[in-house]
Amino acid sequence: MKDLFNVEGKTVLVTGGSRGVGEMIAEGFVQNGAKVYITARKKEACEATAERLSAMGFCEAIPVDLATSDGVETVSAGIEAREKQLDVLINNAGAVWAAPIDEFPEDGWDKVVTVNLKSVFFLTQRLLPLLRKSATPDDPARVINIGSIDGLHVPPLETFPYSASKAGVHHLTRALAARLAAEDIIVNAIAPGPFQSKMMAATLSALGDQIVANNPRKRIGTPEDIAGTAIFLASRAGAYTTGAVIPVDGGTSTTL
Repeated sequence: MKDLFNVEGKTVLVTGGSRGVGEMIAEGFVQNGAKVYITARKKEACEATAERLSAMGFCEAIPVDLATSDGVETVSAGIEAREKQLDVLINNAGAVWAAPIDEFPEDGWDKVVTVNLKSVFFLTQRLLPLLRKSATPDDPARVINIGSIDGLHVPPLETFPYSASKAGVHHLTRALAARLAAEDIIVNAIAPGPFQSKMMAATLSALGDQIVANNPRKRIGTPEDIAGTAIFLASRAGAYTTGAVIPVDGGTSTTL
């Protein structure tokens, strides 16, 4: 029982791991002894975060743009070249675009849906051979998809493809869980509420006091909140949980 949440020695890939929620999750795994690889579209930011986290343990950057099939192939081949198996895949890379409904551009829609939903499926598909090599009945391989509470309710901002894509991530999680459980690969999603991140910066700047006031816990999320949930799902403690969408939002989703 004392080792229920142990992830030491696990090999973990965190997409979008250079900042925000992805960086918080990556740091949690590094500090708990996992071998962590991170991706991000911006090479300098990805390498800077990996360098910072390397002072705490093992973290290596593989900068790619997951909006392209070449990016999916590059990170997958990079992991294959470095590791014989992958224990945990965390699909966190995301994009957001806001515009009034009468002006919403098609390229904005395509970018958000491609990064948030399409890449989750095709990166998972491409990495299945490495996940299968890790998977055992006692210690299944893990896929953890990062959704959003905006996929559980209608958000106040006009971010139409974002909320639609995150709702898609939640249902894709269930579909993948149903398909892969027999192969000892479990798939779950985390639906974060507000956390301090670049994506949330403008919203928190404009509405931060209101968001905190309306939150049952009267605060926004901390790195420990999101990393702890991911570590639970990746450890022995989460080995019997699959197809779940777990809100990590201080109770916001209970008030919607």
